[in-house]
Amino acid sequence: MPEYRKTPEAIAALTPEQYRVTQQSGTERPGTGPLLDNKEPGIYVDIVSGEPLFASSDKFESGCGWPSFTKPIEHEHVKELSDSSHGMVRIEVRSKFGDSHLGHVFNDGPRDRGGLRYCINSASLRFIPRDRMEAEGYGAYLNQVEDVR
Repeated sequence: MPEYRKTPEAIAALTPEQYRVTQQSGTERPGTGPLLDNKEPGIYVDIVSGEPLFASSDKFESGCGWPSFTKPIEHEHVKELSDSSHGMVRIEVRSKFGDSHLGHVFNDGPRDRGGLRYCINSASLRFIPRDRMEAEGYGAYLNQVEDVR
């Protein structure tokens, strides 16, 4: 398995918005993330560590203003933590190796696909198109990007 980790170089390369979201548990404004309307086949990896997080085949249009997914590629690559900030109780989603704040998970996703909605900030993700996955070391996940919904 490749080594995924948070490095000072990766943190230094973040834009101010990526840093605010991933390192300070921020949230991008709804409807502003560049990956919201992406419909290309590929995978979404942690902007800090590169660990694979979500597949295009699990992305769906939720209408919430952030990219939404029904499940992570590898459940062991995401941590789910209780978050009681902003006067509500939610489940925060963080990457395991990068410890990046990704977003939150809710139980209002498509019932026929498990019922979960991983509401994820574009600023915490890097998209890798299917035709670059093998070259970038993500060939093992090619079978997860065939169906774009």
